[in-house]
Amino acid sequence: MAALSGGEGFLCGILSNTSHAYCWDSINPGTDLVPLVFRATAYSHIAAGKSHVCAIRGSYYSDGDSGPVDCWDVSRDSINNSLSSKQSSLFYNQSIASLVFKRVVSGEGFSCAELRDGGILCWGPNSTNLDVPNVSEKFVSLAAGQDAVCGISEVSGGVKCWGSGDSFVGLPETAGYVTLTAGERHFCGIRRDTHEVDCWGSLNSSLIPKNTGFMTIASSDRSICGIREDNLVLDCWFSHSPEAPPPGYDPPLELCSPGLCAPGPCREGEFSFNASILNEPDLKSLCVRKDLNICIRCGLNCSDGHFLSSPCTLNSDRICTACSLCQNSSCWDTCGVPSSPETKQTHWHQWRRILLIVGGSVAGLVLILLGWCVHTRIIGSKKDGSRSKKHHNSELETGTETDSCAPLVPLCPGIPQIFRLSELKDATNGFKEFNEVGRGRYGFVYKAVLADGQQVAVKRANAATIIHTNSRDFEMELDILCKIRHCNIVNLLGYCCEMGERLLVYEYMPHGTLYDHLHGGLSPLNWSLRFKIAMQAARGLEYLHNELVPPLVHQNVKTSNILLDSHWGARIADFGLIASNDDNDNDNDNNDASADLTRDVYDFGIVLLEIISGRKGYDRDYTPSSIVEWAVPLIKQGKAAAIIDRYATLPRNVEPLLKLADIAELAVRGNPSKRPTISDIASWLDQIVKDGLIL
Repeated sequence: MAALSGGEGFLCGILSNTSHAYCWDSINPGTDLVPLVFRATAYSHIAAGKSHVCAIRGSYYSDGDSGPVDCWDVSRDSINNSLSSKQSSLFYNQSIASLVFKRVVSGEGFSCAELRDGGILCWGPNSTNLDVPNVSEKFVSLAAGQDAVCGISEVSGGVKCWGSGDSFVGLPETAGYVTLTAGERHFCGIRRDTHEVDCWGSLNSSLIPKNTGFMTIASSDRSICGIREDNLVLDCWFSHSPEAPPPGYDPPLELCSPGLCAPGPCREGEFSFNASILNEPDLKSLCVRKDLNICIRCGLNCSDGHFLSSPCTLNSDRICTACSLCQNSSCWDTCGVPSSPETKQTHWHQWRRILLIVGGSVAGLVLILLGWCVHTRIIGSKKDGSRSKKHHNSELETGTETDSCAPLVPLCPGIPQIFRLSELKDATNGFKEFNEVGRGRYGFVYKAVLADGQQVAVKRANAATIIHTNSRDFEMELDILCKIRHCNIVNLLGYCCEMGERLLVYEYMPHGTLYDHLHGGLSPLNWSLRFKIAMQAARGLEYLHNELVPPLVHQNVKTSNILLDSHWGARIADFGLIASNDDNDNDNDNNDASADLTRDVYDFGIVLLEIISGRKGYDRDYTPSSIVEWAVPLIKQGKAAAIIDRYATLPRNVEPLLKLADIAELAVRGNPSKRPTISDIASWLDQIVKDGLIL
């Protein structure tokens, strides 16, 4: 459908491939209700009233956007409850048939349309009640309620209404709008400046979503739905009370188009929708052809607490930034920041005092900590005097301690921190692309700086995740995630669940992923660090498999899900929340559980092969493309040295590398029962590092 409109018990639309009108019974669909005389006619606009339909002739995708109007009546048979239609006599006269219109709307017993050269004309049995004057101006949008009609002036962007005054009580007088919709006795519009929704007439305005921009909105008699501009998810609310929805009210929670694809470039004041903001991998456009665009009106301003940091361009809307990030004079007035020299000098003196106080306090604290560390070191060295000098030197050379777990920050012990959506938007600069640090099956990951300066990583669920995760599932996942505490796991700090969003806040890993360093062009890793990462990643998986009850299967072990913290420690990330079933009464469940765990072992074996060879797990530039098919035969033939990464300096002793290759070969064996457990692998890797053979 290229257009859609609904009446009482029926729907009408314009077919996108032919521009023909098509109407059907919403209860018993299947029969085209368009009268035969109109079925072969192409239309560019269509509008259904309570029991009639009017449509403007002309192909929807043509350059010409005006034409004469056709109308037909739709009525329901009281005996068999079926709908029928016929060419309308109530909505047709010779004077209307001779005019050319641009757009049409329909209410109860009337239709109104904008003339091609400007002005509005209404007709039908109830049209005289509207008392529409002879206006000559042009309009960018029209909407009709039960007994009123409103339009947005093309010049001022303001709204003008006619008809029953109850339907437009509280009409904003100064705001500009880009589109309108109407219910039984209310109207709503998307503001031109902030893209927020304003409503007026007979409705409860407290139910309207606040601080949320919308791409488009539509209304039935008593409900309003809109597509949110930040994630294209449908958001619906009622016009009068937040009561339980009526039977059959089940709006889809899925990705919605922000508009319709149309030929040609966008007009001045519009931008072409860029599908990359949807955070959907490989999705570049919503249109099937390159010459089609979804054109949307540009926002002109920003909501309170934000300033305009970038104007609207041909391919993106304006960008609004939180006033907390205002740093120069361009935003001082908008954000209310004092800009006089005297004020700035006063602020500098105040900040200098604060910095001196804080600096002195920090320096004192550092001295105390240093003293405590020296004292502890002296005592510890006395207690550990029996430790062999060789083993001590080995740990210093490899930079690896046998106990790599540093004390965890006491984060979310069972109770995660709840973040506000506005807080995380500010911290990520509105989830902009330049803050993106990765993506996974859950969605996109953004680097964020909280108000207190703490760096965190924010995982924002994509539309598919939101669709397939209800609130109860999300709460259960949070309960599991918050219980996971380990130094080789990326730990959860908190979450946000507002306005349909699903946001998880994690510790930030500044050194990126293992994939980035092996294959992505970041700094190469020496062999000592590679072994340390392998050992710590194995410990993280061992924690999931053995220390959680029931065990947790990662399901997606790979180098891009092994992250490196500020100390180059390995952290497991992006694990699934599927627990293995340990019910001893069910052998099948036990077999499935073991299979899940051994699959993690197999995937970790591929990670080990990538660490040894520097090759990707699957690379079409090589034959064979699979790293397993290439490396395993060489290892079994005793030629493991042939797979060692040529771009990393070989250590004097390659024995640890050959041992690592043997471990990897065991992990990727085809028979799952022949694979070692992750505990075995962690123990073997730990022993290699302890033996200090790497250098």
